[in-house]
Amino acid sequence: MQIVVNGVCAIGKKERKYEQGEYLTVRIYVGNLSYGTDDNALNALFAEHGAVDDASVVSDKYTGRSKGFGFVEMTNDEEGKAAIAATHGSEVDGRTLNVEEARPREPRGGGGGGESRY
Repeated sequence: MQIVVNGVCAIGKKERKYEQGEYLTVRIYVGNLSYGTDDNALNALFAEHGAVDDASVVSDKYTGRSKGFGFVEMTNDEEGKAAIAATHGSEVDGRTLNVEEARPREPRGGGGGGESRY
């Protein structure tokens, strides 16, 4: 479900600009990151190619250790696609990056509980 108010779509805790049926930002998946890569390093890598709205490395909720992938949101669609082309297959900290436009999250199940048998 999407809630759009004054041209801004609220998704979870983040807001993405939305206009006439399309998002104005591009969300990028970055895989095979070094475990030492943090949000700032990911931001710096993509800032070379355009304006970055947000860059975050996904970490394990129990250990805080990087899971080796992250997401970047870029303001301009053209800059985002250029950044994908420039960084996909490049080597950073000895690892070859897998970079592509992020797919929308799949709806997840209800979370257990189930129905009562009685």
